[in-house]
Amino acid sequence: MRLARFFLKAANFALSAAVFLSFLVIGAFSVYALWDNAQIYAAVDDVQASLLAFKPPADDGTGADAAASFAELKKINPDVCAWLMLDNTAIDYPIVQGADNLSYINTDVYGNFALSGSIFLDSDCDSAFRTAYALLYGHHMDNSKMFGDLDLYKDERFFRENRSGVLILPDRTYRLDLFACLLLPASENAIFAPTQWAENIDGLLEFVPDHALFFEPDVLDALSSEESPQILAMSTCSSEFTDARTVVLAAMRPLSE
Repeated sequence: MRLARFFLKAANFALSAAVFLSFLVIGAFSVYALWDNAQIYAAVDDVQASLLAFKPPADDGTGADAAASFAELKKINPDVCAWLMLDNTAIDYPIVQGADNLSYINTDVYGNFALSGSIFLDSDCDSAFRTAYALLYGHHMDNSKMFGDLDLYKDERFFRENRSGVLILPDRTYRLDLFACLLLPASENAIFAPTQWAENIDGLLEFVPDHALFFEPDVLDALSSEESPQILAMSTCSSEFTDARTVVLAAMRPLSE
């Protein structure tokens, strides 16, 4: 009987020790995960802050010249092709274009490994933004990092009240007039097969009213009547369903050239 009690106590002690060690491991992993996550977000802040020093001015017709800023950015990375800013969001980043759409998934503008990646132009699009349609990608991150703030446009009030931005290129600037927010699967060719709209976006304009969460009919009508309309699409991951993507569309209006 004493021997049985001894083994029972030993088994209880071993079980308690195992449970304690399990909680200790889980706790340590949780602390590490929080630290690691904080490091990722801090890295985004560091990269953005350093690059903002080279942010080109938007040429609003006053003669401001972005060429010098882009010359400095291209010394950092020759793949830099534009700068994007959306008003009343934290989206204020250079745009790069890689050899394929995996090049900047986990690489920052400096060419370093970074889980946050970069804001990048689809590799099938024209890096000079001369075609009718251009598609940008960026990771969805909390705390308004990268393309996380595209989520804001899924709120109709925010969408209606915040529809402006700029796309700055080395030789010209576009005013962006945001006109649609969509929630779509990543397999939706109307958005994610950009070469089909390189010359004519009529099919895309017909697609928007039936698939947008919100859209601006006046802008859509204006695009339909323009001689050479241009659309910028911005996409990020979303959590509503498997492979969901939040997509915001903007009409590109040249401010200068």
